[in-house]
Formats: sequence, C-alpha cells, structure tokens
Amino acid sequence: MKLTSKEKKVVSAIVYVRNHERYIGEFIENIATVLSENFEKYEIIAVNDFSTDKSVEMIKHAASKLEVISFTVVNLSFYHGTEAAITAGVDISIGDFVFEFDNPVADYDFEEIIKVYKHSLKGYDIVSAAPDVRERLDSRIFYSLFRRYSQNRLRLWTERFRVLSRRAVNRINNSYTSIRYRKAVYYNIGLKTYIHKYTPNKSIALEGRLNTKARLSQALNYLMIFTNIVPKISIFMAIMMLFFSIAVFCYTVFIYLAYDRVVEGWTTTMLFLSVCFTGFFSLFAIVIKFVSLILNLQNTKQTYTFESVEKVK
Repeated sequence: MKLTSKEKKVVSAIVYVRNHERYIGEFIENIATVLSENFEKYEIIAVNDFSTDKSVEMIKHAASKLEVISFTVVNLSFYHGTEAAITAGVDISIGDFVFEFDNPVADYDFEEIIKVYKHSLKGYDIVSAAPDVRERLDSRIFYSLFRRYSQNRLRLWTERFRVLSRRAVNRINNSYTSIRYRKAVYYNIGLKTYIHKYTPNKSIALEGRLNTKARLSQALNYLMIFTNIVPKISIFMAIMMLFFSIAVFCYTVFIYLAYDRVVEGWTTTMLFLSVCFTGFFSLFAIVIKFVSLILNLQNTKQTYTFESVEKVK
C-alpha cells in the first residue's frame, strides 16, 4: 500500500536495538524502502541500547546502502531498557510524525506502517499497531489489573509499533517529568488515540525479552506508578489492623469487667498496646495516601488534560 503522492511532512522513525544483529539490517532496509516511497523527507534514528553483539556494524552497513536523508545512531552508555531508549530517540527527532518501533523483529507486513499513518491523518494523535492475537496469560492479568485500577480505566494492548504526532510529543514533554511506561503515558494525556489491529504473518519470539523476574519487577513498578492498586491494598491492610486493634481494646475492657481475677498488669498492658497500635495504623493509612499523592505530583507537571481547543469566534 502506498500513498497517492509523497507526503510533504517530515517523519522520524525510531528503532530500538538491543543485540539484534540477525534482524536489524533487513529491518532498516525495509523501513527505509517504505518511507522513501511515501515521504519526501524522513529520518531514521537507531537507538543502540548497549548491544554486545555486532548490531551497530550491521546498522552502519545497512545505512551505507541506502539513500537516506538523515540516519542517526544513538549509542547509550549502558543498558537503559526500551522505555528510556525510545525516549532518547524521540528527544532528538525532528519529524512532524514520529514512528516508534519497539523491536526490529517484525511479524507484520511493512505496508501496515502506511495504514497506521493514514489513521493519524484522520485526527488521531497516537495510533498503535497491535497483533490481533490472544494475549499471553501474564499479559492479560497485568492489563486487566492496569485497566481496573488506573485513573482513566485505560485499555492497553501488546503493541509492535506506533506513530505520534508532534503535538502528542510536545504534550507528553509538557505533562510528565519522566516517562516510565510510554503506553500508559500516551493514553493518559487526553489526545485522541487509535489501535490498529493486524493479522500477524508469522510467529516470532522477541529477542532481548526480559526474564520472568525482571518482567515481574517491571510490572509491579508500572502498577505502583500509574495505578492506585498499591495504595488501596496498603490502606485496606491498615484499616483491617486498625479494626483488629479496636477489637483487642474492646476485648480487654470486657475481660476486665467480666472477670474478678485477672493477671496483674495484663489489662493495662493490653489497653496500652491497643491504643498505641490503633494510633499507629490510623497514621499509617494517612501516610500511605500522602505518599501516593506526592508520587503523582512528582510524576506529572500538569493538573489537567484536554483533547482539543476550539475557538468559535
């Protein structure tokens, strides 16, 4: 699929690279072919996330064969992860539209790139491409929790790539001090979004995938930052312990009034402990809520979001 005529707009393609020497050369060539056929001006930015193989050599070899207007390789000084690496590429991009490729292993026809771009021309500031397949069990659990406990009930998917308008990029930079989880940030800034579903042309095993322990740690971090599940669990536990302390206090008073013989010092000790723990768990619930508010304020710059502004007169 091609556009009827070459677009005048400048587009940037950000490609994440982490030990992908087997795939990166062919991927860069395919990306360049699609962009050169449909855009007059474009740039490709490959972000090398501290690869230990020959990925950089393969990138430069592929670039030497292409007539690309601008080709940049960003070499990170140590392993940063996909989120920070893609952000580094976006920060130096100049395109009116920015494509983000999270992995150079493709299970889609490269014509899907133009289909995604066409959706962005219909007024969507963020358009993502997601395979139309059943999610992995761990992914379904994570996205279900995220959707249930996020502020805006965000519905997320496993995505392969996406395109952002320059307005979306600027809105993100103005709204967030740092980007820990791009998908959550993108769907939380108030602009129009769209998920383009495609049928995978092959089954792939994403190289560089995090191990189970790292994935679990990353998922917990995202849930703590972008949802209120952790404060809710903590406050629930604090309230339960508060009720337990009150129950112990009542039980102590009952024993003191109902029985003539009570071990000397037991009543005062239990009353003292009950009152102390009641105050502690009450304060603990307040502290948890306060910390969650501080986290939210530290993570965001703006207190409001809007989809559009219309001047009627």
